[in-house]
Amino acid sequence: MSPRAVVFDMDGVLTDTEIIWDEVRRGLAADEGIPWPPEATLAMMGMSTQEWSSYLVGTVGLSGTPEEAARRTIDALVARYAHDLPELAGAVDAVRRLAARWPLGLASSSPRRLIDVSLETLGISDAFTVTVSTEEVGRGKPSPDGYLRACELLGVDPATCVAIEDSSNGLRAAAAAGMAVIAVPRPDFPPAGDALALADAVVADLDSLTVDLVEGLR
Repeated sequence: MSPRAVVFDMDGVLTDTEIIWDEVRRGLAADEGIPWPPEATLAMMGMSTQEWSSYLVGTVGLSGTPEEAARRTIDALVARYAHDLPELAGAVDAVRRLAARWPLGLASSSPRRLIDVSLETLGISDAFTVTVSTEEVGRGKPSPDGYLRACELLGVDPATCVAIEDSSNGLRAAAAAGMAVIAVPRPDFPPAGDALALADAVVADLDSLTVDLVEGLR
């Protein structure tokens, strides 16, 4: 049976922004003279805004409230995206290619503000039937909430859908939702081996994300 829909992650799949997120958060810590915990970068990938802002205050040690940490981070990211939103090679073509065959969803850990800015900047807002931020669900990745909500809004069973992911927490979230998963690992932030093992297919780049590949997964 052919898949009924495809749901993309955004950061690290369509946009090369994981490094920007890391630079901004590290910069906030450095401004306060706080050393960056070695596990913090990977730990926060996939977390919702509420979760990573609480982590920045409670674990990293930033001053102020989680809400203030979130505002400072997002404001800095919006300013960076205005002049520096790097698209991953083949991202727009991959989205257009799959949108011509299936309805598309997006399940991102980014706040709504950054999702809308990113898709508009890339010129692909119209390609997505639904978009979901983990701000809008109970839990961030690796919990499946964002993917389940995207499938609900698309009106499809997650078991009939394919997710496109790059990170450990994202792969775990999509698999926990019961979706088939295509991994597009990033060499600078490689997923853990146990998470990558959850993928039904692994591709080196978005040019390899073809209709035939997706068709073969459900």
